[in-house]
Amino acid sequence: MSLSLPRPRHALLALLLGASAHAADVPADLYARVDRITWGATPELLAQARQQGFEAWLQGQLKPSAQPALPPDVAARIAALPISTTDSAQAIVALRERSEADKRITDPDAQLQARRDTNKAIRERGEQARERAVWLALYSPNQLQEHMTWFWMNHFNVWLNKGYVGAVLDDYEARALRPRSLGKFRDLLEATLRSPAMLMYLDNAASRVGKINENYARELLELHTLGVDGGYSQRDVQELARILTGVGVNATGKPRRAKGPHAADLISDGLFEFNPAAHDYGDKVLLGHAIKGRGWAEVEQALDILASHPATARHISRKLATFFVADTPPKALVDQLSRAFTQSDGDIAAVLRVLFNSPAFAASLKDGKFKDPVHYVYSSLRLALHDQPALSNARAVANLISTLGQPLYGRLTPDGYPLTQNDWAGSGQLNARFEAARAIAAAAGAFYRDKDQPMPRIKLSRLSEAYGQPSPFDQWPAASRDAIAQARSVTDANTYLLAAPPFMRR
Repeated sequence: MSLSLPRPRHALLALLLGASAHAADVPADLYARVDRITWGATPELLAQARQQGFEAWLQGQLKPSAQPALPPDVAARIAALPISTTDSAQAIVALRERSEADKRITDPDAQLQARRDTNKAIRERGEQARERAVWLALYSPNQLQEHMTWFWMNHFNVWLNKGYVGAVLDDYEARALRPRSLGKFRDLLEATLRSPAMLMYLDNAASRVGKINENYARELLELHTLGVDGGYSQRDVQELARILTGVGVNATGKPRRAKGPHAADLISDGLFEFNPAAHDYGDKVLLGHAIKGRGWAEVEQALDILASHPATARHISRKLATFFVADTPPKALVDQLSRAFTQSDGDIAAVLRVLFNSPAFAASLKDGKFKDPVHYVYSSLRLALHDQPALSNARAVANLISTLGQPLYGRLTPDGYPLTQNDWAGSGQLNARFEAARAIAAAAGAFYRDKDQPMPRIKLSRLSEAYGQPSPFDQWPAASRDAIAQARSVTDANTYLLAAPPFMRR
């Protein structure tokens, strides 16, 4: 398999020097801006932003290519994953049939082993989704899109290990979230509602008239749109749950035959279906809006109400500001973003453009935002391996993230992982990060090791010199710079850099 080669040094130097025409659009805090917006500002990416000018570079990130140019070996590895060759609908139908066959095994021990094997097969598709997410986060040129895909995955959280969710995670991320991560919030909201992963995770697939499950309706209001202080009532939860009856999944592999007076309302789209026989056709009132019982059109009306609600604009704006600016973002910024959200009809890219050009964003760059484990691992590897071939063992990366307490798709509860400094700055976490830094600096070959093969030797360059001069590390406190400069070896110096307090921030 071919490997992506590092950019020739003279070409990188040319990019670092940049074009004079863009000099006026290269802010002094360019490194901090790029680092905050992406999964980590590599020397190559920083050089690209300097050459293009910040606004042009940002525009490219806000309007990314639908077909990003990945390193050839990364593209080949993603293409070879079974999730890339087997549709999730086919996979889940086969897995359900396998599960039913397991139940018919009469020997208890054999049945137990068969069930374990089936569950392992379900989880395996989830593991492959993790691999793909790692490769894209580390190597996709659409860095903001990948950043926002993770943001929305955490916002619209599902848990890998619930039922068949792991079997359709790849579809959820690749078809529902990533293509809409910078688009209209209303479109994103409906895509998550139609996702089998969400419908199974929050039990709406089993919700029907006469046996209503309120789980999804509650989280749709509390977490996905209005927020816990959004002004809705328990009555609104109940009414929304009625609206959502019949919104579910057909994983039988056979088309449903609709019967009854509303048979024409049946919607079937892959695994997603709206089953009129399971829907409550009574009239409802949601957040003061009268909704006539008319099937799927009720769902569309409810989504329109939720996506355009002022509380949703504020809730989403606050979360974006917390993610990109500060654990407690300024009220003025949240207000500004809320107006942009409303005026743009929920255009996520438009809201982010306002955010990235705001004085509050610029002011936040000096002290930085504390990295959660995912940010820490991705940024460490993007820097450490910036001049190395693309890594081949993405599972080693996912496992490293898991050891730091934030496994991809591993949050059991629907609220997603917390993202503030208080959640991740404990002494145990910092000790674990030092060990992670040492593992990356001393044994980077682990990220290139194929199964059952010896670990290759990967010699990292001195990371403190990665950006040339001037270097962003020049702004670090003297204690951190001295520890790196006085290290006895390149490995120790790289360990100290990746474990340094300033590197814990973005």
